[in-house]
Amino acid sequence: MAGVDMDMQILIVDDYKTMLRIIRNLLKQLGFNNVDEATDGAQALQKLRDKPYQLVISDWNMEPMSGLQLLKEVRADTKLKDLPFVMITAESKSENVVAAKQAGVTNYIVKPFNAATLKNKLQAVLGAF
Repeated sequence: MAGVDMDMQILIVDDYKTMLRIIRNLLKQLGFNNVDEATDGAQALQKLRDKPYQLVISDWNMEPMSGLQLLKEVRADTKLKDLPFVMITAESKSENVVAAKQAGVTNYIVKPFNAATLKNKLQAVLGAF
């Protein structure tokens, strides 16, 4: 184990409870202990402003605030702008990847994914663990 804090606060955001459960379980498999959930971008933004998190993993497609809108809000907030932000989407369209990169996404995961894919993406963001 390198310098990654497995007790870091992680916020996962998705409007599908099943997906939240899957991501939470994958993070638990990888050894992360403190995972919180939000079911849309607006709720996530409120949680991010109320409590310090070290990582956000957010779905792209949500209502009323999408993952991309959430990312833009996070990057526009002086307290949150440096927060690692991983976007999850079912679409691998290059224009979406470009839009997310322009908005400042830290990394990008295309569904479906498994624990190994999630670990690789998170290691690119956090460092080896």
